[in-house]
This record gives sequence, structure tokens and C-alpha cells, in this order.
Amino acid sequence: MPHRPVVILTHPMPEDWIAPLREAVQLVVGPAGVAGVAADLRPHFGEVEGLLTWLIDRVDEHLLAEMPRLKVVSNLAVGVDNIDLEACSRRGIAVGHTPGVLTEAVADLTFALLLAVGRGLFTAAEDARAGRWGLWQPDAWLGTELNGSTLGILGLGQIGQAVARRAHAFGMRVLYTSRSPKPEAEARWGAQRVPWETLLAESDFLSLHVPLTPATQGMVDAEALRRMKPTAYLVNMARGPVVQTEALVRALQEGWIAGAALDVTDPEPLPPEHPLYRLSNCLITPHIGSATHLTRRRMADLAISNLLAGLRGEPLPHQANA
Repeated sequence: MPHRPVVILTHPMPEDWIAPLREAVQLVVGPAGVAGVAADLRPHFGEVEGLLTWLIDRVDEHLLAEMPRLKVVSNLAVGVDNIDLEACSRRGIAVGHTPGVLTEAVADLTFALLLAVGRGLFTAAEDARAGRWGLWQPDAWLGTELNGSTLGILGLGQIGQAVARRAHAFGMRVLYTSRSPKPEAEARWGAQRVPWETLLAESDFLSLHVPLTPATQGMVDAEALRRMKPTAYLVNMARGPVVQTEALVRALQEGWIAGAALDVTDPEPLPPEHPLYRLSNCLITPHIGSATHLTRRRMADLAISNLLAGLRGEPLPHQANA
């Protein structure tokens, strides 16, 4: 009988998504509703060769030390801030992730949030539901048009460029701050690379699309928020800790900016008693940027492809470490 390596899937996924994995490996599935790699899985640590993780799972030196046979970690996400890449590389463990397949879905939600927060859709819908919709008034529920406004994009990677493409179609001026220039985006969509301080000062909408790193953690702090226009809106599609939560609460309460839309938060999930939920100028969605039927299935397929390649000792289709 051919060798069937032991693989841990940290949390349950739809059976039709993981059928190819079950056919190729001895699959051990962790419990639902538990953040991180559950302690119940520890009896399998000594023999596990592959690990399929979610972004809520921390893979660090301590965990790796308990998995001496581990060959590959496949993360069901674009970002790998939950994984110690250096520790994996030192042990010869390949780390896979799922870029590309979720670009359009995340860009779509970015624009849904831009429109929703800019036009005050959440408040208007709640007012209608609560019976506060009276006679039509010309100055009621006024919002900001996207056409003719300036969109600032922090991080012009694949997702940021997909957002820039949509912004151009909406008639928006596009500014961006990125580690390197993006000539194609500049030529095709008129994007203009500017310093961070200029991005803050000139954006009517500021959309975040950077990975979480030591350099980006807390990047949107009180100083940054004070540099923004009082009529500007912040949209966070990156990672929650890129924005300092306490500073954002104060900015929204005191009118430093007009509003915010957050698909990611710090902490995550955001507890229901958090003050951000009580602010009418803050719209929060539960990290659903990639949450379409097509995209999540594609992410699962790519994560499984990464995992199986690593088990065979082959290059991963998308590898995050050297």
C-alpha cells in the first residue's frame, strides 16, 4: 500500500471541497469554533507531515517543535502574518498561501464598502426600517459621490490594482502609496504614486490593502487620522492591526474623519459591546472580503494543491517562504 501521509486540517471545511485531500492523505480534522490549532490534535503532532491552516491559526516555533515530520504548511489566505516564516524556513518547511484567486472578490467588497459608507446606506436603511422615513427632503441622507473624488490606496499589489481599475471606471482620481512604483497602473488607470503624508491629506476615500508586517502594524494611528480630511472615509480591507483601534474610535467620535468601513478589526472578532458598533458613521462587516462561493472554493483548491505539492517534495504553486 502506498504511503498516505498524515495531514491536519485545523478546522472543518465542506466535504466536497476537501474530497481530493481525503483521497490522497490520512486526514485529521480539528474542531469547529476553536481559534488556533486545537489541543485535541496534539496526539497527531508527532506524525503529521502536512498542515492546512486558517488565518486564525498561529504557527510558531513552539508548535513547529512539536511536529518533527512536518514538511508543508498551507494557509487558506493570502496573508501569512499568522505563520512564522523564518522558523518554517529554518526547518525546511514550505509555506503556501492563496494569492490571486480572491483578488476580484476583495476588490468588489472594497467598492461595496466605499459606496455604503460614502452614501450612508447603513444609516439610511436603518432609518427606513425604524419608521424615520417621512416626506422627501432635499437635504436628507446626503452622501459623497465617488465620481470626481480622490481614492487613496495604501498598497498597490494585485488587490490594490483591482481596486484602482474599478476606481478609474467610476471616474475617481487615484493616488497610491507603495514600496515600488507601478507603471502599468499609472499608464492604464492614471494612478499617481505619492508619499504617505500626501495620500492622507488628499484622499476623500482611503483604502488599505497592505499585508500586516512590523512596518504596517499601527500605521494608521492618531497622527495619520488627524492628517486626513474631516470629510474623508477610511476603508480597511487589509488586517485589523494596521489601524490603531482606539485612535479610530476617537477619530470617529470627534469628527477627525467622516466615517469608516471595516472588513477587518483589531481585535477580531470585534466583541459586540465594542464602541465602534455604537457609532453611526462606522460600518463593520465580519471579514468577508473573499466570501463568495466561487472564491472560497478556489482558495480551498489552491490550498490543497500547495499542500499536496509540498508533501511530494515539489515546488508549491504559491509559496510564501524561500
